[in-house]
Amino acid sequence: MVKINENFLSMKKNYLFIEIAKRVKAFSQAHPDADIIRMGIGDVTLPIAPAAVEAMKKAADEMGVKETFRGYEDSGAGYDFLKEAVAKYYKSFGANVKADEIRINDGAKADCGNIVDIFGDDNVVMITDPAYPVYVDTNLMNGRKVIYADSTEGNGFAAMPDDSVHADIIYLCSPNNPTGSVYTKEQLKKWVDYANKNGSVIIFDAAYEAFISEPDLPRSIFQIDGARTCAIEMCSLSKTAGFTGMRCGYTVIPEELKVTASDGSEVYLAQLWGRRQGSKFNGVSYPVQRAAEAIFTDEGQKQIKVNIDYYRENARIIASTLDEMGIYYTGGKNSPYIWLKCPGGLGSWEFFDKLLAEANVVGTPGEGFGKNGEGYFRLTAFGDRERTKQAMERFKALKF
Repeated sequence: MVKINENFLSMKKNYLFIEIAKRVKAFSQAHPDADIIRMGIGDVTLPIAPAAVEAMKKAADEMGVKETFRGYEDSGAGYDFLKEAVAKYYKSFGANVKADEIRINDGAKADCGNIVDIFGDDNVVMITDPAYPVYVDTNLMNGRKVIYADSTEGNGFAAMPDDSVHADIIYLCSPNNPTGSVYTKEQLKKWVDYANKNGSVIIFDAAYEAFISEPDLPRSIFQIDGARTCAIEMCSLSKTAGFTGMRCGYTVIPEELKVTASDGSEVYLAQLWGRRQGSKFNGVSYPVQRAAEAIFTDEGQKQIKVNIDYYRENARIIASTLDEMGIYYTGGKNSPYIWLKCPGGLGSWEFFDKLLAEANVVGTPGEGFGKNGEGYFRLTAFGDRERTKQAMERFKALKF
C-alpha cells in the first residue's frame, strides 16, 4: 500500500493566500455589486519594461530560425550572458559576486523551498516570525524542527540572533516580507558572525532589494564581511521588473561555502545544488533570460526605476494615511509592503473581515505569517494609483 508524507498532515489545511481567495470569493458571491480593491497578494500591476519586451520578442524570433534555435541550455544554471549581467549588477552596489557563482531560476520562491533538498532533515531551522509562509512550510513538509526568532514591535520587526540558541539553517528576508523592515549592515553583521561561529548557513531572501532607497542599507548579504563563508542569497525579478508572470530570478552560492560531511570530508554547497538542479530542473527559457538580461542594461534599469518609483509613491500614500490616523506601521519607505497594527485592538482575521465588509478592501492578515503577526495586517503598494487612493479614503472612513 502506498504511503504518504505524513508531515503534510500536521500543516494548516489551506495555504494563507488560498484562504484569502476563498473568503473574498464568498463575499463577492454574496455581494455581487461590491467594488473590491485588492491590496493583499503582492502581485504587480504595471507592464514589463519595453527593453525586456523587445529583447524577448527578438529572442522568440531567434527560436524560429534553425541557425539561432536554442534547445536545452547546457548547464541548466543559466546562460553566461545573463549571469555576467547579474554579477555586474551586484558590483554596482558593492557586493562581490562572480558570474559562475550564480544560478538562474524561475523565481525566488521555488529555490527558497527547494534549497533544503541539499540539507539533512535533522537540521534545526530558524525562521524569523512573522515570515513568508514558504520558509516554514517547506521545512515542515520534510519533518525538520523549526524554531523561531521573534520579530516584534519592540525590536522594529527585525529579529536578532540569540547566542544561547543554536540553529543550523537560518532564513532571513530583507527588505522583509511581510513587515517591510530592513536590516542595517550592523544588524546583518551580527547574523553573519552568529552563523560563522555556529557553523550555520543563512538563506537570505533579497527579492525586494531594488526598493531600498537609503544608500546606507545593504541590498545584499554579500556586502557584509564574512558572508561568503556562511550565506546563500536568492533574488527575483518578479517585483523588481514585473516578472511575476514570466518567472526569472537567481541564486548565489559562493565558492567558499562548504560544510563537513559525516565522513569528515569537506563538501562545497554549490556542487550539491548544481547536482540537485541538474536532476530536477531544466532551466529558464531562452526568451525569458534574454528579457532578464535587458533589465540589467542602463536603459532597462532606467525603465524599471519608473515602475519602482510608482509603487514607492503608492506606499507613501498608504503610509501618510496611517500617519494621519495615528496607526503604528513598519515598511513603506524601503519596501513595497506596509505592516500595520490593526486598529481598535482587532485580531488579524477580524480586521480582514471588517475591511472587506465595510470598505470592500482586501489585505493580508498578519496571523497568516506567524504568531507574532496576530493583531497586524499587511497592505501592498503594487496596485493602481487611483485605486490605492480610493482604498485609503475608504480606510479613513472606517469606524473603530
